[in-house]
Amino acid sequence: MPTTKKEEIYFGLMMCLGMVVFMTFYNLFTHGMMDTISLKGILIQLIAVYITASLLELFIVGPVAKKIALSLPYDKSKKVLVILFLAFFMVSGMVLCMSLYGLGTAYFSNSLVGESLLESYFSFVFTNFIFAFPLQLLIVGPLVRYVFRKFVKARRMTESFR
Repeated sequence: MPTTKKEEIYFGLMMCLGMVVFMTFYNLFTHGMMDTISLKGILIQLIAVYITASLLELFIVGPVAKKIALSLPYDKSKKVLVILFLAFFMVSGMVLCMSLYGLGTAYFSNSLVGESLLESYFSFVFTNFIFAFPLQLLIVGPLVRYVFRKFVKARRMTESFR
C-alpha cells in the first residue's frame, strides 16, 4: 500500500488505468457498441475516460472515500477490512460519477432516444456497480497491489540503499 503522497498518486493512476480499461470494454459490450466503434474511437474513448477518472479519483472521490472509510468504527489493524472499506467507497463514488460521464456521452450521441435521463442514470449505476465492485476486489485491486509492490515499492527500496 502507498505510504507517501507520490506513491498514492502512482497507485491511484494504476488503479484507474486497470478499472478504466475493463469498464470501458464492459460498457461497450453491454451497450452493443463493440462492432460499431472503430479502434481509433475506442482509443480516444479510453484516453478521455482515463483522464476524467484519474482527475476524479485524485481530487474528489479518492480523498472523500478515504476519509469516510477510515472514519468508520472497525479494526483498522486488519488490512483486509481497510481494503474492503476503501474499495467499497472508491467504487461507489467512481460509479456514481463515471455513470454521469456515461450518461452525458450517451445523451450527446443520441443513444438515449425516448429514455428518461434519471432512469438511464440509475440503470447505468446499477449495471456498472455490479461489475465494478467484484472487478475491483478480485482482479484489478490484487493485480495493481502486486505490480505496485513489485515495481514502485521495490524501486523505492533500491533507491534508498544507494
